[in-house]
Amino acid sequence: MTLEIRIAHAFADFRLDVDLTLPGGLTCLFGKSGSGKTSIVNAVAGLLRPESARIVLDGVALHDLPPHRREVGYVLQDARLFPHLTVAQNLTYGPRVRRQPPQGMDRIVDLLGIGPLLARRPGTLSGGEKQRVAIGRALLSRPRLLLMDEPLAALDEGRKAEILPYIEALRDETGLPILYVSHSLPEVARLATSIAVIEAGRVAAFGPAADLLSDPETAPLLGLRDAGAVLTAQIAAQEGDGLTRLVTAAGPLWLPHVAGEPGRVLRVRIAAQDVILSRSRPEGLSALNILPATIAALHEGQGPGVLVRLDLGGEFLLARITRRSAQGLDLAPGLAVHAILKSVAVAQSDVGARHPADSA
Repeated sequence: MTLEIRIAHAFADFRLDVDLTLPGGLTCLFGKSGSGKTSIVNAVAGLLRPESARIVLDGVALHDLPPHRREVGYVLQDARLFPHLTVAQNLTYGPRVRRQPPQGMDRIVDLLGIGPLLARRPGTLSGGEKQRVAIGRALLSRPRLLLMDEPLAALDEGRKAEILPYIEALRDETGLPILYVSHSLPEVARLATSIAVIEAGRVAAFGPAADLLSDPETAPLLGLRDAGAVLTAQIAAQEGDGLTRLVTAAGPLWLPHVAGEPGRVLRVRIAAQDVILSRSRPEGLSALNILPATIAALHEGQGPGVLVRLDLGGEFLLARITRRSAQGLDLAPGLAVHAILKSVAVAQSDVGARHPADSA
């Protein structure tokens, strides 16, 4: 799947000017509120008619079609379910309007875990349950592309944790390309296979998620406070003391219990501010995770901080340290160091399913 998006449109306070060619998987449009992310997905859906547009999905020119013929599913921040209909009736609303059978109903119900909800009405559902139903309704419209505009923004952390695995399953098991809008970097790091950073209506950076998240040059665009990279890890064992031992390219990683059987492959987000560097392998520390690495690059910001990109054998971490520490350690590209990480520094929400397109 390829989706070409070339749009130009003038608003009162900024101009949207975007040129993107997106691969399959889940592409996240990331940026601050008001940067133009929703305008882009609205243009793809046909809800915004730009002054200039070329929107092509696998050779089909969507910009020439009315919204109802674009075969695009759209999930909004507000689930917008029909309150007088049951969950089952909400799910099948589109097919019933078109007088078609709801193809794949059982599979979608199972995928989203909404079987026990079918007889209930929206007023009795939690926020996370409503969003799962809204996703199911969009999928039953048999779209060729799914648009998701801040689908978790209205949910508390508990409800986000509830629904994230379902979005991962949607990404990995349906093969449906997804264009996903968010301004939450931890959410993006867990879900995205590629990222487009949108600033003031333009594409400030674009590329595979693992590359952008570990690039010190793009970290300021993503937000230094939440800067962090993702590692591919495989569950090796569930230890008796409640820790899970993972295998990474750089060696073992112990985290508080991560659900899954040995062999399950995950992606783990590690925040740059939680990584400590040492020139030699330290001893006598309480931190369990000490990973050998080579410095790939250093990036000095305008403040007192330095972002260090660490090569762990083909995968990359970021460490955020002070300039004084970098100078004191005499850090330079090519230098061998050790990255130290406390087990409890990685939250459960930062561990998710690995997409097949992620680097091995």
